[in-house]
Amino acid sequence: MTKIKAIPGGLGNTAIPFLDEDTGMTDSISAIMTADHHHCDQLLASFEGRVAARDWDQAVCDGQGLAAALLDHFAREEQRLFPELLAVDPRAGGPVQVMTLEHRQMRALLADLEGAIGKRDADECLGLVETLHFLIQQHNAKEEGILYPLADQGLAAHAAGLLDQLRAS
Repeated sequence: MTKIKAIPGGLGNTAIPFLDEDTGMTDSISAIMTADHHHCDQLLASFEGRVAARDWDQAVCDGQGLAAALLDHFAREEQRLFPELLAVDPRAGGPVQVMTLEHRQMRALLADLEGAIGKRDADECLGLVETLHFLIQQHNAKEEGILYPLADQGLAAHAAGLLDQLRAS
């Protein structure tokens, strides 16, 4: 089992990193979840390219992969990260409520996108992708700038187990 220990720090927007003693790599809630954001961004870009090229078979596959990745990310936040953070930091209530509302909006866009893919309607798909991309970028900026730093600071004592849970999915 990998041992993870807290390193002092975490003032302002600086994440509290955790050093994996076996690999020497630095980890934090911010780092793990931000890397997941980047992964989802790549999936969205790939999907958009397939739709623009009218490569519907690959677009369907890429769209399913994108939806699965986003829904998994939302679940890890809503079921693991947010409850832990709210238990230790009541200041997170407002930001968590906003993030959860935006997750619902993105879920609705994914459902609309599934319908547009089924109709093979490139214009509708690309319009929905543009809307989803905008919402994701705004959402991620808030998480990465506000929520994840709060989590890094407030959950330092629980970090090892929580980091494993956030990576698990």
